[in-house]
Amino acid sequence: MHDSFTRITANANMKTACLAKADLDQAKDVIAGLNKRLDAVMALSSIASCCVSDAIAGIICQDPSLIEAGGACYPNRKMAACLRDGEIIMRYVCYALMAGDASVLEERCLKGLKETYTALNVSLPAMVKAINLMKVICVAHIQSFNSRNTPQSVQKQVPQGDCSDLASECAIYFERTITAMLVGSIES
Repeated sequence: MHDSFTRITANANMKTACLAKADLDQAKDVIAGLNKRLDAVMALSSIASCCVSDAIAGIICQDPSLIEAGGACYPNRKMAACLRDGEIIMRYVCYALMAGDASVLEERCLKGLKETYTALNVSLPAMVKAINLMKVICVAHIQSFNSRNTPQSVQKQVPQGDCSDLASECAIYFERTITAMLVGSIES
């Protein structure tokens, strides 16, 4: 955000002129984009717990052996750990989406993620499926903003206008998480 405003004022300063209408219009566009980003993050944050629990339930529906003795989500403490880790991933994806930058996700969440899960004997394929389901849920939630099928109660908490760029960006953050699970630590 600061860079956008600095660029606008630096251009006017180079011309030794006050901010022109075009400069102010550009600043308004930057603010509108930031407001849309903030609204998208707020909407995802409001569904975070449901998103994670739906994703974990989804992988269990696909593979009921996950909740049988010896499964990745058995006993209850493993299930609780899956839900906790899903919420942590969701939180860092929201941080990255808010910042428009994956560095916080990569530095605080993805470094050593695969190695940690491997050491804990967590099923990487199951976790990847859960993260992919979270991605699908979040992207669909962002893309459904202001559609004719979106209920009025939801429309109040979502940004106005086309959000496909934010949905794509969100998908990229989840894909980076999946890559970290499959390949290992991501080097910046």
